[in-house]
Parts: sequence; structure tokens; C-alpha cells
Amino acid sequence: MSRTVFCQLLQREATGLDYAPWPGELGQRIFSSISREGWERWLTHQTALINENRLSPMDPNHRAYLTEQMQRFLFEGGADAVAGLTPEA
Repeated sequence: MSRTVFCQLLQREATGLDYAPWPGELGQRIFSSISREGWERWLTHQTALINENRLSPMDPNHRAYLTEQMQRFLFEGGADAVAGLTPEA
């Protein structure tokens, strides 16, 4: 049986993640308050940020930027926009 969470991104009950997708306290926060659908939306946005800005996940500065964007996207209601990417309603 899948677990449900109140997704802070979607602002509704939805199917939760199976495991924490990120290490540490932030990962536990995501696990407890972001749904699968919310996480998938972040992954789509992250991919667009990486491609649009030519980021390397191996670069510590780029990783720090992506972590900041992830927190803003999932919990603060916004992240840097990506040209040509329309947010889902």
C-alpha cells in the first residue's frame, strides 16, 4: 500500500515517495512533505536548468545552485525560470 503525504508543492494529498531522494535533513523533509508527482516536476525543472544553463552536476558550485533551486522550487513557491519551459498547473 502506498503512503500519502500532503504535498507542499501541489497543496493536496498525493502519493508519497518510496524513500528520501536526497541525503540528510533536506532529504527527510522532501520525503515527508513532497509527493512523487511533485518530485517528478522538480526533476523536469532541474533537467531544464542543467541544459539551459549548461551546468555540470560534478561542479560543486553548480550542485550548490541546484540544491538552492530545489529548495526554492519545492518549498518556497518558485525557482529560476527556464526559457521555453511552461510550469504545470
